[in-house]
Amino acid sequence: MASEPIEAALFTRPPALTAEQEEQYRTLEREGPLILSDDSASPTQVSRRSSLLITRTPTHQTLQRVSTRGSTAFVKPEAKEGVRVTVNQLAEIHRKEGFKIVEFDKGTSEDPREWGNGKKWFVTVSTSLLCLAVALGSSIITGDMTGPTKEFGTTQEITNLTVTCFVIGFGIGPLFLAPLSEVLGRTVIYSISLFLFFIFTLPAPLSKNIATLVVTRQIAGIAASAPVCNVGGSIADVWEVKDRGAPMALFSGTLFIGPCLGPMIGGWIGERAGWRWIYWVLFIFVGACWVLTLFIPETLAPVLLRRKAEKLRKDTGDDTYQTLEELERLPFSETLKIALVRPLVMLFTEPIVIFMSIYLSFVYSLLYLMFFAFPIAFAEIRGWGEGLTGIAFVSIMLGIFLAGCLVPINEKVYAKATRNGQYPEARLYPMMWGAFLMPAALFMFAFTGAYAHVHWIGVCISAAVFGFAMIMLYVSANSYIIDSYSSFAATAMAAKTLLRSEIGAMVPLFVNQMFHHMGFQYAGLLLALIATAIAPIPFVFYRYGESIRLRSKRAAKDKRVRDGADGVSTPEKV
Repeated sequence: MASEPIEAALFTRPPALTAEQEEQYRTLEREGPLILSDDSASPTQVSRRSSLLITRTPTHQTLQRVSTRGSTAFVKPEAKEGVRVTVNQLAEIHRKEGFKIVEFDKGTSEDPREWGNGKKWFVTVSTSLLCLAVALGSSIITGDMTGPTKEFGTTQEITNLTVTCFVIGFGIGPLFLAPLSEVLGRTVIYSISLFLFFIFTLPAPLSKNIATLVVTRQIAGIAASAPVCNVGGSIADVWEVKDRGAPMALFSGTLFIGPCLGPMIGGWIGERAGWRWIYWVLFIFVGACWVLTLFIPETLAPVLLRRKAEKLRKDTGDDTYQTLEELERLPFSETLKIALVRPLVMLFTEPIVIFMSIYLSFVYSLLYLMFFAFPIAFAEIRGWGEGLTGIAFVSIMLGIFLAGCLVPINEKVYAKATRNGQYPEARLYPMMWGAFLMPAALFMFAFTGAYAHVHWIGVCISAAVFGFAMIMLYVSANSYIIDSYSSFAATAMAAKTLLRSEIGAMVPLFVNQMFHHMGFQYAGLLLALIATAIAPIPFVFYRYGESIRLRSKRAAKDKRVRDGADGVSTPEKV
């Protein structure tokens, strides 16, 4: 779970996480301020001490999670006792206790960020291909959704479950696969998950009934979620913040453009070779990606340091060689509880997380809705073939590309807004523009796609505006969540991902009925009206977000300092 805020921060310029926060995530795989406590009787401390098999004095100070008491509950503000420390200060404290803290030796290429550019780019390209495989896996089968329906004599809604079940896995999988990666490492999780994705894709082209297709897609979706929650972390593992421009562009391309490539490829395969060959092509591609995982080196710093410490302990017989992560590690059962429960706590108690997650869930749902609405607009209404219908998704990709080109302008706007000090609401400017553009795109889509006599370019223009607005909304909202909950960004992002995936997964179950029974134009109009109704959300948080954060137990307490205000100073994070 701890890699999720780093992944989202890859798209944010300037970075949403401070250097200290990123180092904390990278070294300890932990969120929340580092607070020293004298609570020597805590079950967590006893568990850690017994796991190390080292006798420690009862009076030493042990780091406690300020965000938890026992397992999953957040600590009240009045319970935040003790001294806040940095990662480096924490290491020095443990050295004074007699431990030899194992770190990367400078200049030896032990640290992944000291690897050569060739090795770094191998990791970047390889892991981005894993993300592409997952993106294609979710959408390529939409190239021919009627084939299985006709062959198995089932309903279209049952066939659409093959998309729904796969996307459901995106929300469920990271809740337990992310904590596992902290223990086993990223490459082991990549290999196991891609192998399961590979194996459970095989029954699809061989299936003799629709049940086989649906069940195996559910399992494949859960397995495929591992790259979604780890690839961003892998890129952050090997690249410094200042060098992430090109790697970020490659990764973001697979993440956002990948789903649009699926219908393009699947449409031609389904039209020329049949729906089973769509699954065969996916099976072959995922298999090639799985083989690639066998050659991806481990990049997660705590795992690499743990291996180094284990070797030193074995070679020297000295058990005082420890990593910071080993000294401060929570039991896996408690880590799993935190990963499973705390996102739900934030999802139901934090207004910023609630409303931003709802907005992003709607945007994510619209992307998957397009996979089913495009065939209606182009194939049913205009008589296009499945292959040509897939090519129409280029319009969404063009909008995404154009939004990416405007990142430098957004950087200048953010710099101007924060010249007196940073505050989370400054991230909302792109979202406020996107809130206008999204309804406009949907209104245009509704009344151009519905009529055969309207030129097809009108539908494609609306799709391009949609792609542009989607990126502006998505990146801005993600950045705002991370800035608002920088100390608990992993939990906040996990909550957003869970809600987004589960709501997005429901779209295939009603989209066909909605467009056919309401009429294309009125179904599109309904979506546009919903987009209009939720459009004020970024404006509300821009105006009242600061007061909402100040009343929260977990949000950052940065205050906006306006020009001409007395006592201008850098905002303090509490």
